[in-house]
Amino acid sequence: MEWQEVRSLYPNQFVKLQVLKSRLQGDQEIIEEVAVIGTVSDEDATRELLQSKRGSACLSH
Repeated sequence: MEWQEVRSLYPNQFVKLQVLKSRLQGDQEIIEEVAVIGTVSDEDATRELLQSKRGSACLSH
């Protein structure tokens, strides 16, 4: 799933993701495809981010 799809399906929510496809551009990692693991409450978002491993993260929009 692309980021634009995530944004339309989960507006104004924190979402835990797994990165499926990315590429390096200079010193930045460009995320091209993700899988949604689930939504995360506002209260739990910081804890989830700190506990996340490489390839997953909590994001908001």
